[in-house]
Amino acid sequence: QVQLVESGGDLVQAGGSLRLSCAVSGSSASLYHMAWYRQAPGKQRELVTSITSSGTTNSADSVKGRFTISRDNAKNSVYLQMNNLKAEDTAVYYCNADYMGNSYWGRGTLVTVSS
Repeated sequence: QVQLVESGGDLVQAGGSLRLSCAVSGSSASLYHMAWYRQAPGKQRELVTSITSSGTTNSADSVKGRFTISRDNAKNSVYLQMNNLKAEDTAVYYCNADYMGNSYWGRGTLVTVSS
């Protein structure tokens, strides 16, 4: 059973930085297309950024130049470095793993950005 556990969410001032982590267990993260999604209060869950098994990344326009996704296959983990945070980045951030038609989700970690 694949399990994802996010960590690193916190309260931070606008302009600050945070690094989120997603630990994968039950399978090798290197096989998976990994992504970070977020869901703000009253809004739908949206894709923030993703990384393929070969390392190709893609990001939403709203976070380009500020957020960076990376993976460490040796640690079976994926990370989200978030810089220059804005109040509109406030949301629960979820880690997602996709492989061979199976999709797995973590429980999320809360990021709150105060203006």
